[in-house]
Amino acid sequence: MKRVLIVEDQDDIRDLICVTLETENLELHQATNGQAGLEAAQALQPHLVLLDVSMPGLLDGFSVCERIRADPQLKRTKIVLLTARTRDQDRDRGLKAGADEFLAKPFSPTQLLTLVSRLA
Repeated sequence: MKRVLIVEDQDDIRDLICVTLETENLELHQATNGQAGLEAAQALQPHLVLLDVSMPGLLDGFSVCERIRADPQLKRTKIVLLTARTRDQDRDRGLKAGADEFLAKPFSPTQLLTLVSRLA
């Protein structure tokens, strides 16, 4: 079973992601901020991280993405940045941080399922 870590500070969005993915054969885990997400990624070694870009605290999604990519034990982990930031410079920053894909908010459940099916 593939492990998916959802790192999202907004309860309603995190819940929507979980409800959408719970019908799939996935082991779902959650974190509510960047630091907790990084710690969960290191402990769980998930196949896929769905990572919000804008989160409170010291670590935003870009920083968490960079740290996951710098960890040799997580080199195979796929990362999808979830963001309302759709400017080219934000996308470039995410790619430089090591993101595999972007999913622009708001997204549909179908978009999410398609992306997760392809990457997990």
